[in-house]
Amino acid sequence: MFRTLTGYFSNDLAIDLGTANTLIYMRGKGIVLDEPSVVAILSDAPTNKKSILAVGLEAKRMLGRTPGSIQAIRPMKDGVIADFTVTEQMLKQFIKKVAPGRFFAASPRIVICVPCGSTQVERRAIKDSALAAGARRVELIEEPMAAAIGAGLPVEEPTGSMVVDIGGGTTEVGVISLGGVVYSNSVRVGGDKFDEAIINYIRRNYGMLIGETTAEEIKKTIGSAFPGAEVREMEVKGRNLAEGIPRAFTVSSNEILEALTEPLNQIVSAVKIALEQTPPELGADIAEKGMVLTGGGALLKDIDRLLAEETGLPVFVAEEPLTCVVRGSGKALDKMDKHGTIFTNVP
Repeated sequence: MFRTLTGYFSNDLAIDLGTANTLIYMRGKGIVLDEPSVVAILSDAPTNKKSILAVGLEAKRMLGRTPGSIQAIRPMKDGVIADFTVTEQMLKQFIKKVAPGRFFAASPRIVICVPCGSTQVERRAIKDSALAAGARRVELIEEPMAAAIGAGLPVEEPTGSMVVDIGGGTTEVGVISLGGVVYSNSVRVGGDKFDEAIINYIRRNYGMLIGETTAEEIKKTIGSAFPGAEVREMEVKGRNLAEGIPRAFTVSSNEILEALTEPLNQIVSAVKIALEQTPPELGADIAEKGMVLTGGGALLKDIDRLLAEETGLPVFVAEEPLTCVVRGSGKALDKMDKHGTIFTNVP
């Protein structure tokens, strides 16, 4: 009885705990938070006591610009928890932001997305950190399933739906039918690897050193996955390694395409492996309906064209690909009591 009552007062949340961004969906309100998964920690030298200075957007602005006493870190790596304590604190802060303390506020029920390639230990860590952050009950849902629900694919029907979710740390490829994942694969290639490839290319070809934030800016502005008719250019500032002095230089979209070739090829091969492993009947459905791209990586120019050329299948980018996973998890909140096949079990 009391549980039913507290459930009535609590705000159920769906959380997409991503490598790059954390999104929170609240039942009845939609997406209430979309902030970078970054935490700034202040260390007090004499006592060696650490306290959280900022989380989210405020902390991201500090990345690569901090003095000795402040450390800006990303506690999620490749879609899984790299630093348990910091992730727990970050979750607490985010939950506090969206559900500020009210009189008789009950602890929420939470649905969290996990990469399909994560181990039971990694899933347990995500579940424990949510419980420690104040959740009453936690359910985990695999990212391809959440992305498919968010993209509006007919997951409950006996027909094959293929989704490719390109996130910050991982790319998840999933084939879904009858409310369950038939095939799923996760490769640790995503937006971060794109940024890394750009940094390495510029270091190798220009002898210049740029930071992650600049690399991300280049990717968003002139990055593309397929050779286009127009060549776009961008002025970039970085440190010249030979002279040790900051300099400005110009890069073109063709050079960035060359830099991104290797991580893009890994995504293409993951999609091809998924198609090889798919049962023939579901393969026929996918050949007819094509595949849907979600996640921040789907915003890379012409990535749908690249996959269409490589596979010969129709490829579509979902509406609002960045929020697909969290919106799908939000819809899964309604199915929490039924506890269907869409959730994943952790012992």
